[in-house]
Amino acid sequence: MPLDKKTVFRKAVIPWYNSTTAHIVVVLLMLLVLLFAVTGIAVARENPAYQGYIWVPVLLIAMSVAVIAATVIRLIKRYTQ
Repeated sequence: MPLDKKTVFRKAVIPWYNSTTAHIVVVLLMLLVLLFAVTGIAVARENPAYQGYIWVPVLLIAMSVAVIAATVIRLIKRYTQ
């Protein structure tokens, strides 16, 4: 990370995409994707024509849970250090 030349203590400049606010926004968006995927599973189970495509919402759930877990781990590491 680049150093801020104007400060006495030379704190590292944190990019906007590595801020706490950005991480919280990512978690909230992934929760919306998770809700969308759960709704997709419910619809696919009701309609026999779409039961072959149930893997799509399952994949969405798996990927959103992975992103949520990685982001929460980053936030926990940030606050414990």
